[in-house]
Amino acid sequence: MYGGTLAAYEELLATEQAAAERAVTAASADVRREQRDLADAQVKQARRDRQGHKAAVSGSLPRIVANARRVAALQTAGRSRALHSERLQAARDRLAEAEEAVRGDAGIRVELPATAVPAGRTVVNLTGLAEVAWHPASAVAGAGPAGLIMRGPERIALVGPNGAGKTILLRAIAGLAVPPGLQVRRGAVVGYLPQRLDILDDSLSVVDNVRAAAPAASVNEVRASLARFLFRGERAERGAGLLSGGERFRAVLAALLLARPAPQLLLLDEPTNNLDMASVRQLSQALEGYRGALLVASHDVPFLRSAGMSRWLRLDRDAGLAEIDPQ
Repeated sequence: MYGGTLAAYEELLATEQAAAERAVTAASADVRREQRDLADAQVKQARRDRQGHKAAVSGSLPRIVANARRVAALQTAGRSRALHSERLQAARDRLAEAEEAVRGDAGIRVELPATAVPAGRTVVNLTGLAEVAWHPASAVAGAGPAGLIMRGPERIALVGPNGAGKTILLRAIAGLAVPPGLQVRRGAVVGYLPQRLDILDDSLSVVDNVRAAAPAASVNEVRASLARFLFRGERAERGAGLLSGGERFRAVLAALLLARPAPQLLLLDEPTNNLDMASVRQLSQALEGYRGALLVASHDVPFLRSAGMSRWLRLDRDAGLAEIDPQ
């Protein structure tokens, strides 16, 4: 709860975010400094060890003195290593705490050339639309167009009342369940984002979920890609079942977009349902960098407009599918 206006709340968050990011920068500098100090101490100790070894070999010192010096040097080196290691670990702990304080609502950076679709390519061709009763309680068929073709990087908004059959249509295009009478021909790799965000294995970490979708990718490649979805360091190792709503959304989006082969047609079913404002902004940013075709079912008209939809379709349980003017 915040007892103020939205503008004041966002200003407060921005101030806190800036302070947290400064703390991360300072903590990162501390880690680098402690790493340098540890390396310098190791170099100096190695130099002293070489000098002591030369003195012992040359016989310039009595054996009992040389042995005493060697024991003292080993003890000093051990204390020095322990001290520097403790300082380095403390700096790393401060960095981890600072990174945790940074809110996860920074911008998603998504630029995926593999998703690009040539303008003339047919990505999906539906026939038999007029034969489908889109709602189980409706026996109406024969309304609307007989087919639908999506070409190139089109962006189509699918609107209509609850229960009209939008999810049925998306699942059919995804190849999950095709209603009788409908024929679906796909000319591109399809990715489907369901309403329930249930495509993750909750027993696996975020990293392992993405690796399951892209088994040929190395762990380093997956981690580098996940950083663009704000999963850095230990956050990428978090179990999917422990994620918050916004984190789960980002993890599902990452698993979907980073899959290999990359999806060239993205189907989104009510993607802004149950998302906070930061997550909606992140989704908009992700779609700005997506170069494939989009078919989005949503009641969120402002979001659809921000996603740059090129065509608008309305699915109605009585009238079937029809193209509309969003104005």
